[in-house]
Amino acid sequence: MKMFAGALFLAVMASADAAAQTPGETGIAPFVAHYLADWKGISVGTSEIQLTRGTEPGQYLYTWTITAHGIFRIAYRDDLVQKSWLNLSGDHVRPDKYFGKEGSQTVELNFDWQDKRATGVSETKPVDIKLKEGTQDVMSIQVEVMLDLKNGNLPKTFHIIDKDQLKEFNYTEEGSAKIRTAIGELDTVIVTSQRAGNNRILRMWFAPSLGFVPVQAERSRDGKVEIAMRIKSVDRLVPIEPPQLKP
Repeated sequence: MKMFAGALFLAVMASADAAAQTPGETGIAPFVAHYLADWKGISVGTSEIQLTRGTEPGQYLYTWTITAHGIFRIAYRDDLVQKSWLNLSGDHVRPDKYFGKEGSQTVELNFDWQDKRATGVSETKPVDIKLKEGTQDVMSIQVEVMLDLKNGNLPKTFHIIDKDQLKEFNYTEEGSAKIRTAIGELDTVIVTSQRAGNNRILRMWFAPSLGFVPVQAERSRDGKVEIAMRIKSVDRLVPIEPPQLKP
């Protein structure tokens, strides 16, 4: 079992309050969400996803932490962590920096959009990749898809840097479905992603009422679900304004 594969999962789960936008806000409202993770029907752990704003307008830090439970803690003693520092450019995401850690293995990428290159280190191997327009890392793509669905312009393909390779993934809107979740029954739009020539498929359920954030994700191979993540709880990361006093 491999890191629940950030490149293979869009597991940004949230409730209606987490997805609600403040007046004049065009991005995604910051949140912290918690999930349960299953591997081939067996509970293997929990995960936390957190989206926070940076110091400048349009800047975000997106963090995903996975904690193994039970016997899986033997193989995955340390938490698996992935982070993406990103900017919103118009209605799209541009990653600035990515960091991933699985045990002793780390991946660090820096995106230079002026020179159109991504450089860094992947598991001790140097990385130097020419950027295509719209290229994402395995974390920033999650926020990009949320925005694209919200704006009604989801591309059919994405270029994503996974470790030391630039890969192309195909995206398809399959239709709609009403599903039950821990935060209630929701109408969803189903989106699948798959790399050409690969028999693994990632299927995601996005809730329009929540700003098109996903409420469920499953990765399958040859029609059999391998990994599933489902929402457990979520909180917004915004200051609480004091109540207005009546005159």
